[in-house]
Amino acid sequence: MKDDFENQNEGLRSGKLAKRRKTNLVLNSLIAIVLLLIIFVSVNIFFGDVESKGTNEDTAAESKTEESSKENAGSNPSEDTEAKEDSTEAEEETDSENKEEEDSEPVVTEGGSSPDVKKTIENPDWEPVGTSQSGEHVAVYDQNAVDWQEMIKAISYATGIDSNNMTVWFLGNNGGPNSAAGTISEKGGSVKYRVAIEWVDGKGWKPVKVEELK
Repeated sequence: MKDDFENQNEGLRSGKLAKRRKTNLVLNSLIAIVLLLIIFVSVNIFFGDVESKGTNEDTAAESKTEESSKENAGSNPSEDTEAKEDSTEAEEETDSENKEEEDSEPVVTEGGSSPDVKKTIENPDWEPVGTSQSGEHVAVYDQNAVDWQEMIKAISYATGIDSNNMTVWFLGNNGGPNSAAGTISEKGGSVKYRVAIEWVDGKGWKPVKVEELK
């Protein structure tokens, strides 16, 4: 009987130990799972912060680059000043050219010095055509003379008719030693022009007026 009691006690102890081992195993497993979850969450949080920080830094860098570009593009006083000066100079040159064009417009009036004149053309911007002659000037009405060729050059300048395409009907004195007049027309043309020119010392013949004849 005593042996049966002892055997029964040993069985109870063995059962309790087995149950305790099972409980400990379950608890240890749960603890391991909890630890793994904690590690997993921590890793995700850490790498999430790193990625977020990297993105924020990239965004900040891009923003800074854009601001720097805007500053470089829009705030260079020296370049702006030079650009304004260039623009002002260009405008002044354009105005000057326009003024010159306006000044060079010929003045046209009806009639002229004689009844056979249809209209008279004068241009205050006409200049002497230059000369290769030196010393005291004497007008020479000879087709082979340098002076004659320079007179034709002045007439061509005033009328716009090329000397090679010009018929000279008359070229002679116009009332003074340094004053001449020529009547010409374009080859094959019916319109005749009488051109008055005068000599400017050292500068050559200068057109005075062009009369279109009837």
